[in-house]
This record gives sequence, structure tokens and C-alpha cells, in this order.
Amino acid sequence: MTITDSAPVRLSVRGLAKSYQTKNGAVPVIADLTFDVRVGEVCCIVGPSGIGKTTLLKCLTGLQSITAGSASIDGEEIDGPPETMALVFQEYTRSLMPWLTVAKNVRLPLQHLKLSAQEREERITSALTAVGLAGAEAKFPWQLSGGMQQRVAIARAIAYRPEVLVMDEPFASVDAQTRFELEDLCLRIREQFGMTIVIVTHDIDEAVYLSDRVVVLGERPARVTEIIEIDFGGPRDQLITRALPAFAELRSEIFEQIRKAG
Repeated sequence: MTITDSAPVRLSVRGLAKSYQTKNGAVPVIADLTFDVRVGEVCCIVGPSGIGKTTLLKCLTGLQSITAGSASIDGEEIDGPPETMALVFQEYTRSLMPWLTVAKNVRLPLQHLKLSAQEREERITSALTAVGLAGAEAKFPWQLSGGMQQRVAIARAIAYRPEVLVMDEPFASVDAQTRFELEDLCLRIREQFGMTIVIVTHDIDEAVYLSDRVVVLGERPARVTEIIEIDFGGPRDQLITRALPAFAELRSEIFEQIRKAG
């Protein structure tokens, strides 16, 4: 999928700021962030440790209130968890219910949707097939490897069919080989379901490999210091794409931006 600047904006962030109240007054964490994520785009958010990436994610998903500015999906301002958004956490062991089977974990977000029993089961089957877990419906999370458990968490999110899929360090808790497999899974999901995907990550190589656009956060309180467009053209491949001269150049550019920001 090729994303162009003519694609409509799905997620719009305008002057977003976030402060926390303490006994000594307000402590600003994020100041005046502005950026867009277009329909069907993969956008990675990077920055130094502690810069406020997860705080930003919580604001975008409606889990925390925004102090100033706004974030909106398709023009609708986010003032609570949006119905058109799903979230995948880093800690899959905490997000999955160990006493429920794989199928029942995936079914959880579908309970309040007005779907027939057949539609619900079709979504579960489709999502598990998409993440390579067809046939694992009756297993429990604790019977699966870490990478497979994260696939269950991703399947649960895509079964909900969100317009925007937000992922918080989704591959940080798995080994390198599994990480590559899950990165490619993420790109296949974008192609298959046409989702817009926002990923918070500390891994620069991952950001370059996955993204159409990388938003770099810096300074304190956090601001957008750079928005870097990435266009390798054609399908991405773990070996071929990472060997491109442009890949190394982009990685160096983003690393330099983060180092300055730190």
C-alpha cells in the first residue's frame, strides 16, 4: 500500500499539551504537539526515554484527558476511548485473560457490538487466521509462546475492526526473530484490513522499517522536533529493505534527532 499526501487525514493532533497536577503545581509533560496520520498509514512515534511517548498514547486513546489542544479521528474530537480505535499493549501477559481460551480472549471486545453469533464467529476466525493462529482457538494463553500470545492480542484488536490501531511498544517483549515476524504481520494487517496504525516504539530500526511517517519527539516538555517521511516503494522485506542505503541514512537521521533531543 502506498500512502500519498492526497490521502485524507484520519488522526489529527493539534497543539496537544498535557500537564500533571502535583502538590507543587502543574508539571508539563507534553507541549504543543501537532501532526497528522493519514488513512492507511503506519506512523511510528519515537523519542528519548521518558520524553512522554506513552503519555501521548494515553491522550490519543482517550485514557487520559488532554490539558490543551485537541486530537480527533475523522474530525470527531477524542474525549474518551474512541469506538473506532483499538489498543495493543506491550505486556501481552497482562492484557490477555489466562483463564479464557484464545477464541474467548478474541471475542471479548465483540461482546457489546450488535453482531449476530455467526458474524462474531466469522470475525474471530478471520482475525486468528490473519495472525497465523488458525486452529489455536481452544488453547489457553499460557500454553502459547510469548510471540503467539502477542498474536492473540493483535487478533483481538483486529477482530474489533477499528479504523485506527494503536500499539504501545508491541514487540519489545519478544525475541529478535519473533519481532521481525510480528513487524511483517503488522504490515500484512494494514494491507488486509486497511487500518491506520500508530506505533510508539523505542526501536529506530523498527520505526524505519514499518513507517510511512516517523514523528520524532524531543525537548522537555515534549514537542515534535521532526517529522520524517519514509518511502521505500513496493513491499518491504526484512533483508532487502534493511540493506538499502536509504534505510541506513534514515536510521542515522532519526538517531541524530533523538540524541539531540535527549
